[in-house]
Amino acid sequence: MTGVEKLTGATPYLSQHWKSIDWKKVKAEVRRLQMRIAKAVTEKKRNKVKSLQWILAHSFSGKLVAVQRVTTRKGARTPGVDGIIWDTPTKKMRGTLSLKRHGYKALPLRRTFILKRNGKLRPLGIPCISDRAMQALYLLCLEPISETQADPNSYGFRPYRACRDAIAQCFNSLAKRYSPCWILDADIKACFDWISHDWLLENLLLDNQILRQWLKCGFVQQRKLFPTTDGTPQGGVASPTLANMTLDGLEKAVKAVSSRRHKVNFIRYADDCASGNVCMR
Repeated sequence: MTGVEKLTGATPYLSQHWKSIDWKKVKAEVRRLQMRIAKAVTEKKRNKVKSLQWILAHSFSGKLVAVQRVTTRKGARTPGVDGIIWDTPTKKMRGTLSLKRHGYKALPLRRTFILKRNGKLRPLGIPCISDRAMQALYLLCLEPISETQADPNSYGFRPYRACRDAIAQCFNSLAKRYSPCWILDADIKACFDWISHDWLLENLLLDNQILRQWLKCGFVQQRKLFPTTDGTPQGGVASPTLANMTLDGLEKAVKAVSSRRHKVNFIRYADDCASGNVCMR
């Protein structure tokens, strides 16, 4: 009998097993696989990247880290259309065992709105907790690629980077005596809403069967189901990384049409950009 089969037994055993997990060891195993993926990306070994992603996505350690991630976040108690949350050790362990690629079908998003500073409403698509966990699992496979290929001065929604780092880079670019004297501040309108599904499916090194489920699952609003033909849902675990990977290359494009004498700097925080004689936020 395998370890996974043993875990499908009585509820007290599942709860006990979750509480006894050695998280340091589990996260070290995930980190080791992510480092191997990043190295394969650097060496441009596409097939090896895919093989290592498959290993990580099917590993018990990866599934544990994914479930822990979505159940300890701020929105962990916000359910999707199925009304389910994983708020006990038993539910978390059962959720871990349920993460399987074979037969996976994402449920529609629950559409809700939050008020923006300018008074407008921002639509959020809230996935079910099982879909959030699946996104978190495959995000573990995608992050080594996104971080390896990211623009140097991209700071939004990235590990170990924050708004303060973007502010510091703006200061470094603008505080010198010979710094540029003009700043162009740009914000891509409805960036998340207009990202091409076809582009993502063609260009992202990720299991297309899983990615298509996230992109095409639709959303429920006022008890009606609507299709999703473009964009990534603001509210999904993987959406910020998908948006970042879509925008990566902007810095290179800006630098390609400028010279050193133009003093062009490019700083991006998600879809907000700035550049001195052209600086980006």
